[in-house]
Amino acid sequence: MTPIQKIKATILMEADLHSMNGVRQEITDDNVDSLFELANQDWALQDSIEEFRTGGEASGLPCEYSRHYESSAVARQVFDGSWVGWTYWYGGGKHGEPEAVDWMEHAYQLDVEEERLVVVRTFSLTEVIK
Repeated sequence: MTPIQKIKATILMEADLHSMNGVRQEITDDNVDSLFELANQDWALQDSIEEFRTGGEASGLPCEYSRHYESSAVARQVFDGSWVGWTYWYGGGKHGEPEAVDWMEHAYQLDVEEERLVVVRTFSLTEVIK
């Protein structure tokens, strides 16, 4: 799947909207675009798409910029365990509409070299025995 298709498949799975006529459909390279289009009739996926768009974590990679909006390169792990990235547009003032910028069409595949789990321990003194 392309990065765009992976985003669409993840949104469909998280919204639990990958069924046709009450029958759950397997999402494949061949049908993800049509399932997404069908599920998004009347903007039914608008909230799920916006939740995905705003739910990435900063990747620190260079990204596009605009004089109208702020931007940040973000990444998110998708349904198959891989990572995709995109430019997250925000800001724009009172009349700005950064969510209207076509972000999904410019998504890209990412490699993650290392993930670290940090364990933080907090110690306290128990009862002192004399």
